[in-house]
Amino acid sequence: MAKKSVIARSLKKPKFATRAVKRCFKCGRKRGYMRNFDLCRICFRELANEGKIPGIKKSSW
Repeated sequence: MAKKSVIARSLKKPKFATRAVKRCFKCGRKRGYMRNFDLCRICFRELANEGKIPGIKKSSW
């Protein structure tokens, strides 16, 4: 879980566009971020397993 100050800093518009950091809206993690869902991989997996993300199901073969 990221610190509140780090999350607040990432929400501000950066001086240069390349400095923008996308973060998970649920936990604030910046690594393993999925743009389509605005989540990190860990939160995505938790929500997908609970069935809270429509159209996503666990694959099995």
